[in-house]
Amino acid sequence: MTISLSTSYTIAILIPCYNEEAGIATVVTDMQKALPGARVYVYDNNSTDQTITRATEAGAIVRSEPRQGKGNVVRRMFADIDADLYIMIDGDGTYDPKAAPILVHELINNKLDMIVGTRKEESESAHRAGHKCGNIIFNWVLSILFNSPFKDIFSGYRVFSRRFVKSFPPLSGGFDIETELSIYALEMNLPVKEIPTSFFDRAEGSVSKLSTFKDGFRILWRMIFLFKECKPMAFFGIFFLFFTLLSLGLGSVLITEFMTTGLVPRIPTAIICVGSTILGFLSLACGLILDSVSCARKESKIMHYLSYKATND
Repeated sequence: MTISLSTSYTIAILIPCYNEEAGIATVVTDMQKALPGARVYVYDNNSTDQTITRATEAGAIVRSEPRQGKGNVVRRMFADIDADLYIMIDGDGTYDPKAAPILVHELINNKLDMIVGTRKEESESAHRAGHKCGNIIFNWVLSILFNSPFKDIFSGYRVFSRRFVKSFPPLSGGFDIETELSIYALEMNLPVKEIPTSFFDRAEGSVSKLSTFKDGFRILWRMIFLFKECKPMAFFGIFFLFFTLLSLGLGSVLITEFMTTGLVPRIPTAIICVGSTILGFLSLACGLILDSVSCARKESKIMHYLSYKATND
């Protein structure tokens, strides 16, 4: 069943921007053509070029977020803007606005909470080699930590339901925001889908703001932090297993010598063995306690999520 968008839903197009004067006007114009009647919001993040001017001339509603970082911008957009559907797209001209109606219809018709426009490169230069490699590695790490089915967690082209946006508690300040969005969907077992969309070269004169190593470490740290928050038993269980195996390995040597000689000559080893055992069981206790806390927090988040109606109800 196809659902009309023109009268049934208010759609907000969210474009976080930092020094994107080269492509922002084209993105705004193309999104307006793809989804007539949708409101286009450009949130400027301390640009020093003509981003605000170009966006205003193109007909966007321009607002500012002074705290630097994409995560801060997304938090502000989600908090300020009220709509039935939200489309987030970068302002560098790399994503295909023509795919927007397809993504929106798919979300509505299947009662989804998030659709990710996975990037299908239209040229070899569209994706920097370092970023492409990092994307593969981090998708693999996420699959290990959270059993994630996502193939492109760093895509900046996404469609959200209102209940997703208004129940999502953003913590990230930078480019780790896409990771947090994906992990939230996984933790809450929300209905999501990935749809391949064209990915183009950046607009001429536009440069990537993503630092391969600095932001890579930030993203990795965010994954580990959220793994600890969402799955504390598994997180602290790793430490419990490590310290337990260490104490058993050292203890087996001491026990063998004691059974043979009746002596414990390696006092430092014995101290390390006992310390490892204590640390192991402390880790287990932390995991058990925090797992109960995490469960209670998850129940609270689920109830908050359910307080909003589904998109096509």
